[in-house]
Amino acid sequence: MPKYLVLYRSSADAAQQMSANSPEQAQEGMALWMKWFEKTGPALIDFGSPVGNAQTVPGGADTGLPIGGYSVIEAESPAAASKLLDDHPHLHAPDAALEVLEFLPMPGM
Repeated sequence: MPKYLVLYRSSADAAQQMSANSPEQAQEGMALWMKWFEKTGPALIDFGSPVGNAQTVPGGADTGLPIGGYSVIEAESPAAASKLLDDHPHLHAPDAALEVLEFLPMPGM
């Protein structure tokens, strides 16, 4: 079954988003993530993680909105992958976007 890398993009990086929340807001936010984890079930093959600021090589290249984290999901098709992301908790972040990339087979492997 195809695998997809889900990148969490937002105008605020992960550290900014996490530090801006009160403990109560952080708990509420984590509850939304846990609900999504449960809803996605075995299709979520790697919860992923928040990530720190990127270093772009070469420096100065425009990469768009910062990546704040990632997950890996498994789905029958790109449409099925998108369906798993309905009401995703990251979409509550400022200027949030989810970027979904299908893993392709390595040539010659």
